[in-house]
Amino acid sequence: MRFGVFVPQGWKMDLVDFDSGPDKYAALRRVAREADKLAYDSLWVYDHLHTDPVPSLEATFECWTLMAALAVETQRIRLGQMVTCNSYRPPSLLAKLSANVDVISQGRLDFGIGAGWYEHEYLAYGYPFPPVGERLRQMEEAIQVITAMWTQDHARFQGRYYHVDGAINEPKPVQKPHPPIWVGGSGEKVTLRIVAQRGDASNFGGPVEEVQRLCQVLQGHCRTVGRNPDELTRSTSIEPLIIAETEKQASALAERAGVSLEDTIGGTPEQCIERIRAYERVGINYLICYFQDVARDLAPLRLFAEQVIPAFQ
Repeated sequence: MRFGVFVPQGWKMDLVDFDSGPDKYAALRRVAREADKLAYDSLWVYDHLHTDPVPSLEATFECWTLMAALAVETQRIRLGQMVTCNSYRPPSLLAKLSANVDVISQGRLDFGIGAGWYEHEYLAYGYPFPPVGERLRQMEEAIQVITAMWTQDHARFQGRYYHVDGAINEPKPVQKPHPPIWVGGSGEKVTLRIVAQRGDASNFGGPVEEVQRLCQVLQGHCRTVGRNPDELTRSTSIEPLIIAETEKQASALAERAGVSLEDTIGGTPEQCIERIRAYERVGINYLICYFQDVARDLAPLRLFAEQVIPAFQ
């Protein structure tokens, strides 16, 4: 089991306590640098343009400019997106952006991609919002374009939605054959089949029983395409993960976050370890944590790294 952590980015209204854009970025940077010193394997950002659940006049830092900044702000930790919305950038441009970030970070990029869902953002920014089936087909083509541009000198691809004809993408990514491709989503017929056929990692959420079922579906797709499922990272995101020294303190944090400890991974370090073991038993080998108030208080970030992560090493 490995562990990643989300940086506070504004999308979940988690930077509202800071007045200016530079102050908000400074809070974000402080979390990233602290996680880089601790036992986390990776940092993660969302790819959204407006706040959630209600669009507001609050800062939301853009995914790929933030990736480039974090590549410089940190030294060791890997950098991922959960997940890049395929519709927001042409895949040829996304191949270029991601290759640059892998070079700047000296090979620390985890490349996340998804079909997109936040209709309000699409319409507000003037992007077409086709039906979900079409968005999934676009994403699958995009992965092929991006992989070609990461690995070919003169990339060529002709699809229904995208094409490139002799596209040059230099410098190439540092990681060979290319950065790991993380596909986000729990669609059983299409998304998990794309993971099995073209991805290196999956990310889907839900209760332990649902996650177990999705792991089994993914294994079935792997058998169909002739792939060893053990090659794949199987991750889930816990949003929020609640941790404190005592159960009383954890309950207070959960109440502030508007969740129940029973509905998430939460409680004391020992209770968190027990809940994570349940995910591990059903096939999850990577956990990405979102700590609600980490921009203001680094204590949960440190407590988890010091008392939970060592139990899985």
